[in-house]
Amino acid sequence: MLQSLIHRPRRILMTTDAVGGVWQYSLDLSRELAAAGNGVVLAGLGPPPSAEQADEARSFAALEWLKTPPDWMTHDQRDLDRLPEELRELAKVYAIDLLHLNAPAQAAGLDLPCPVVAVSHSCVVTWLHAVRGQAVANDWAWQKDRNRAGLDRADAVVAPSRSHADMLETCYGPIPRLSVVYNSAAPGQAAAHRETFVFAAARWWDEGKNAAVLDAAAAIAEWPFFAAGPLDGPEGQHARLQHCVSLGPIPHEEVRRLMARAGIFVSTSRYEPFGLAALEAAMAGTPLVLADIGTYREIWNGAALFFDARDQHALAGCIARLVHDHVLRRQLGQRAARRARKFSPRSQATAMREIYEQAAMAATER
Repeated sequence: MLQSLIHRPRRILMTTDAVGGVWQYSLDLSRELAAAGNGVVLAGLGPPPSAEQADEARSFAALEWLKTPPDWMTHDQRDLDRLPEELRELAKVYAIDLLHLNAPAQAAGLDLPCPVVAVSHSCVVTWLHAVRGQAVANDWAWQKDRNRAGLDRADAVVAPSRSHADMLETCYGPIPRLSVVYNSAAPGQAAAHRETFVFAAARWWDEGKNAAVLDAAAAIAEWPFFAAGPLDGPEGQHARLQHCVSLGPIPHEEVRRLMARAGIFVSTSRYEPFGLAALEAAMAGTPLVLADIGTYREIWNGAALFFDARDQHALAGCIARLVHDHVLRRQLGQRAARRARKFSPRSQATAMREIYEQAAMAATER
């Protein structure tokens, strides 16, 4: 009986944004949900997508863009007050059966009869805890209260790793109905041969991506470093890369082609609730060199080299070890590719449909 309910088609309203990894997460999951017969409406917040992004989304989902900004892009929580009404209106127009909100704060104050699932991909509170060892204060203090209200309102809460789930409960306290569903990525094509460069991809303006350590390691490494991703953030943030070759924001397809060509993939992040770029590189069989943080240990232990995220010399040492050991590079690439197969879009969508059913049952008890 439960299995038949899990595969029952639904009309799902899913929030997204076009700034970070949530966009790719939303597209990959929505594509699988649509292929299984579900109707998906993507409701975007923040800066609008490019024409290419919008066209891709509309190939399998309806796409609407809201006036409300993402919670992390405003210092005034009153800017978020119109969101419940915007979501109610879309739910009415599209006869929505379930809301999938890609930020718990979006569930705060939401009064709808349909089930609500909140996925925590990241938040200011856990970012500050991981990156700066600080609690929220002053202009950001309201973030904790609003996220807590959303976590309490949701009929199901999802984290993309056990490490992030634990950090959520460290920062917010116990969270009922909290589950872990790992992210996924579509399979990529491995290159015919590897080239002698190191590749990294991130929003480098984000302090948590640790651009300074990447750049310092590039200054002393034998192979050149290529870094894809924006240096300038939406609120005036800026990262400097003097020793890496900065490629800027390039299309996702080009990022994945470079991952497949690279001899080594690096992530210096100090905060990663999941780490989609590492998974995409692993799917191409690229050997991984990763910052030694809880999420990466959870997902990639035994299939990557790890370094102290504060130490550019430790990173450069890992690179040197792989540069001079082609057998180890091949072995690590093979291990990463085998591990990556666990994180398929189909398995993620199946797990999320089970979460949707759990949320539907919880909603009937409200």
